Amino acid sequence: IINIGSLTCHGARPTTAAYASSKGGLLMLTKTLAVEWAKYNINVNAIGPGYIATELTEPLRADEDLNRWVLSKTPLARWGQPDDLIGTAVLLASRAGEFITGQIIYVDGGWLALL
Repeated sequence: IINIGSLTCHGARPTTAAYASSKGGLLMLTKTLAVEWAKYNINVNAIGPGYIATELTEPLRADEDLNRWVLSKTPLARWGQPDDLIGTAVLLASRAGEFITGQIIYVDGGWLALL
């Protein structure tokens, strides 16, 4: 099982309470199910995307101040692309990832590494 989380559960932004809390809950659901379902040999992980350039994030990218802020907080200094998530998903869904469970793997351009 591969859930899609978000880095928003690690920090608060105005107007994101419902979204951030649901993603925080998904993080713990991922970890808990990984422990509970391990006896059935079911792996449960999550991918935590950073800021990804999609149709839904177009308004955010169009906001010059917000776009500049995102780029300044992302060490790779760009918005992620949907294709940036593919490698992690393939790893988690393949035999190469069969000993990985209960993990949230962030694909965020280094966002969470930057303090």
